[in-house]
Amino acid sequence: MKRAAWVAVLSVLPLAAVAEPLTLEAALAAVESPHPDRRIAESDLALARAARLEAASRRDFSLYIDGTLRRGRRPDDGWKPDNAVRLVARKPVLDFGRSSDSIDAAERGVEAREAELVGTLSARRVDIMARYFDVLLADMQYAADNEFMAVAYVSWDNATDRFEVGDISRPELLRLEADYQDIRERRNASMQRMRIARQRLAHAINRPTELADELVDPMLADNRRSLPEFEALLAWVMENNPRVRALKAEVAAAEARIAAVRTERNPTLDVEVAGARYSRESTTRDDVSAGLVFTVPFHQGRRVDARIARELAQKERSAAELEKLGLDLKDAVLATLQEIEWLRASAQVAADRQIEYRDWALERARPNTSSN
Repeated sequence: MKRAAWVAVLSVLPLAAVAEPLTLEAALAAVESPHPDRRIAESDLALARAARLEAASRRDFSLYIDGTLRRGRRPDDGWKPDNAVRLVARKPVLDFGRSSDSIDAAERGVEAREAELVGTLSARRVDIMARYFDVLLADMQYAADNEFMAVAYVSWDNATDRFEVGDISRPELLRLEADYQDIRERRNASMQRMRIARQRLAHAINRPTELADELVDPMLADNRRSLPEFEALLAWVMENNPRVRALKAEVAAAEARIAAVRTERNPTLDVEVAGARYSRESTTRDDVSAGLVFTVPFHQGRRVDARIARELAQKERSAAELEKLGLDLKDAVLATLQEIEWLRASAQVAADRQIEYRDWALERARPNTSSN
């Protein structure tokens, strides 16, 4: 195979890609798309809002039909039908904290789910940026490996000609071929990582069937901004982190649910208006009635205690998760600050020297390949 044709074949990327260059801004705009992570968070928020609506509905009036099919017997008469049908309207007047505590608990649940949604969108932004830079890094690694492979192939190809005329030994020829095969494997692995990185980016921006062929290098002007002190940054993170807010709301919601469950032992007072029809006349029955219904629960078994125990366990779990998250965030903030300082102080300088050396090595190898 001719040298130029071989290098051209090596440069082909087997990717089903779109031709439109993708920018970081366009990728981040996909945060608003209906990604499964966002839809899950929005569904959780919708469930919380439905629970709040359900709690508030305990104060609504109810209208229902109450029917009875029965037979009755008087001492001076035989068995006769004693059917009744009533249209009843009932409205809670006082429940001594039942509805208010339930609404408060549901409201705290909505706040938690709203914070979770914000956290999901923030996490999506971070994930998109990470996948975007993964593609850029994979492309750069592939370009370097592809260049080294081309140089190694030409060196091996030239060595084959030199071996035929006796200029080099067979072990030297085999070494050059082995070097080429090793670099070729690294290059093929880099090509696979390019494909995988693009697929992950496509999933992150919710375009699983569209692989970006070309990405635009973003302008990162804020990378040189001054860093805040650790304590100040940690305080800001603990105050604004969506997951922290969600867990705090979960703890408050559990406390409100405990209070709401305890009110199940309280009495209730309802106003009731009813209209009735009876199949059997009686002087003790009213066709229309209105009054107050006072209900005092004396015994409910262990149902209330069991629900309180469950909510206490949930509160303890949320409190423990909040404490653990605080520790994790403290570690993450410290590690991030130290990594940024390391990158600015030494890693970037070392990377620049590595790039300079690799460019020099490639330039040094090219004259040797073109002289044969």
